[in-house]
Amino acid sequence: MDLKQIQELVKLVNKSNIGELSIEKNDFKITIKQKKEAANNYLPGFTQPQPALAPALTSSLPGQEKKNETPAAEKTDNLLTIKSPMIGTFYRQSGPGKPIFVNVGDEVTSGSVVCIIEAMKLFNEIESEVSGKIVKVLVEDASPVEFDQPLFLVEPD
Repeated sequence: MDLKQIQELVKLVNKSNIGELSIEKNDFKITIKQKKEAANNYLPGFTQPQPALAPALTSSLPGQEKKNETPAAEKTDNLLTIKSPMIGTFYRQSGPGKPIFVNVGDEVTSGSVVCIIEAMKLFNEIESEVSGKIVKVLVEDASPVEFDQPLFLVEPD
């Protein structure tokens, strides 16, 4: 099973009322569990919101969320966003004492590694799909991230 298939399974679990999905094939086994509150808070027959919607619901609260969320639209009209392709833990460097992949002001090109997201004990290098200058890092190091959550703001070349 490749990474794309695993990502599709994670998306499927997030969009459904499935609490846990286990697949066993030869010597390969994978288990995908949804957070208990996400799996239990929705009635059967109703669609769950996408994980990316959760930050949007809290972005109107004053104070603390502003540092982790996308700034107001009038400031980011020309900026591009690098988003998380999966659920996991966000890391800005490959290990303790290692250099940070990108900082504010760094130039990135399409295909350059900007962070690592750990999901199910696998460390996945996340590559930029855009070229430009990093304007803002939207997530703190070692923080959990959701699928499609904005990670970086990039000013295009």
